[in-house]
Amino acid sequence: MIEQAILEITAELSQAKNIVIVPHKGPDGDAIGSSLGLMHFLRDKGHKVNVIAPNDYPRFLKWLPGNDDVIIYEKEKTNAENLINNADLVFALDFNHLDRSGDMQEILTASEAVFIMIDHHREPSDFANYTYSDAEMSSTCEMVYHFIEKLRAVPKITPEIATCLYVGIMTDTGSFRFSATSAETHRVIADLIDKGAVNHKIHNNVFDTFNEDRLQLLGTALQNLRVKPQFKTAYISITQEELDKHNFQKGDTEGFVNYGLAIENVVFAVIFIENKQEGIIKISFRSKGDFNVNEFARAHFEGGGHNNAAGGKSELSMENTIAKFNTILPDYKELQQ
Repeated sequence: MIEQAILEITAELSQAKNIVIVPHKGPDGDAIGSSLGLMHFLRDKGHKVNVIAPNDYPRFLKWLPGNDDVIIYEKEKTNAENLINNADLVFALDFNHLDRSGDMQEILTASEAVFIMIDHHREPSDFANYTYSDAEMSSTCEMVYHFIEKLRAVPKITPEIATCLYVGIMTDTGSFRFSATSAETHRVIADLIDKGAVNHKIHNNVFDTFNEDRLQLLGTALQNLRVKPQFKTAYISITQEELDKHNFQKGDTEGFVNYGLAIENVVFAVIFIENKQEGIIKISFRSKGDFNVNEFARAHFEGGGHNNAAGGKSELSMENTIAKFNTILPDYKELQQ
């Protein structure tokens, strides 16, 4: 963000404000971590701050400090809309197009609040008054740290803020193994640990609290794994029936797509998950190296994201979606080298 924008935002924050923080629909660790981290920071400055998530999020994130204050729009629509209508500032975190806010898009579009976007996805739209966008950053949580830094307030980072930001950086970098993890990312993480983020407890709370049903579902997913060695590709499919059999809860398939990338010589991994309630196949794409899954998702499956991590969807059946995917693969020569 340019210095003039920081000065203007600092002026906005110089007096107590009604502030709403909004993550994207289907919030993940980065979206919730950045929202709660910023919430704590702004509350400590004397503002009235509410986090309003479009819908619910995984159980393994609900231990985060401040979780109990999160308002779920689809459950508390009237309360949420009143807060948005009375907001002076709205922070949009971890998304850069208002349609990523789901059913909140209409009320946000009508809002007269000042909007501040902080996001690390490509091709941001221009709905915000102030935009802090950097697709080279590891995560929105790392960007919130730098936002606080630009406000010259890093010494004000509490253990609660540090914990929330650590979670988002850890999850969005695949525990610091994705290519967007920079030396600066590690410097930020080191400072968050110094400020009270207890890394081993955070890792345990996020990754080591799953129930038996989730592990059985992972077993089913791995049974469904298919490898296309000629295209350096692996994919997993999970049907609605399989989800129901294992009492699927939101977040249970988090990280499943990465198992394909653990196979030697595989650089492109995909998971197809049936959602009969929405009538779609939800798709996650991951890659190693230079293969751009953002472009792949945008071109073929109404999606997008980052170079090495993206999402998409299909309104075809599971069988026809996979058939379409397999038909497309030969067009990508870089997968055949």
